[in-house]
Amino acid sequence: MADRVNIICMKWGTRYPAHYVNVLFRSIERNLSRPFRFLCLTDDSSELLPGIETAPFPENPGITQSRWPNVFLKLVMTRDGFCNLEGPTLFLDLDLVILDSIDGFFDYMPGKNCIIHNWWERRKQLLRSRPEIGNSSIFRFEAGKSQYIYDTFIAEMDRAQDRSIFVTEQHFLTYAMKERYWWPEEWVRSFKFNVRPPFPLNLVMAPKKPAGAKFVVFHGQPDPDDAIAGFPGKKLHHRVLPAPWVAEYWKL
Repeated sequence: MADRVNIICMKWGTRYPAHYVNVLFRSIERNLSRPFRFLCLTDDSSELLPGIETAPFPENPGITQSRWPNVFLKLVMTRDGFCNLEGPTLFLDLDLVILDSIDGFFDYMPGKNCIIHNWWERRKQLLRSRPEIGNSSIFRFEAGKSQYIYDTFIAEMDRAQDRSIFVTEQHFLTYAMKERYWWPEEWVRSFKFNVRPPFPLNLVMAPKKPAGAKFVVFHGQPDPDDAIAGFPGKKLHHRVLPAPWVAEYWKL
């Protein structure tokens, strides 16, 4: 089907159970108007909803610095022929909430690599601008035409794992994409940096739904369910008062 697009995610371990994948799938159904293929890479497909396609993790391509599978899967999935993917492919982390239509994530810069411009702590922005590094919670590539990303990863795997050169996998992914474009800032907001009030206001003010946002990304803690109930945090500046509006969107 020519107009069908791909959504891909991955799940292993116990932090994000099947419920997270199911909520993401239902959220896509509500917020994407075109036909889509939903693929979850996982070692445990139990309790996943019908309509969610699953695939096992590919073999370790040579990662030595951490256990496999790990976040470098995001590089492996760009290999031509991976899981028979073809065409526009949107990768989504599980710890995010969809607030509105995401059709624009396939209409924006068609055929180009798109990724979040990674957020930067407010205090650091006082001294310098954000580095040209992406956040891979949401990125799009053209399956079947992105072999060069994978080839760069394989050819430079030692450098990709060297934290003194590339701090994270998403730093290397940004580099390997060669040409890439940032998603519009207002479309994708960080719960920690854009939604949670800064300290000390977070102690007396609850997070508010960000105007114009399509996604809220919960990279690290709190997770979406934590935000709904409120999150004590280990430090005062991490504390989050209950945000019940999150439950309106993060649901089956």
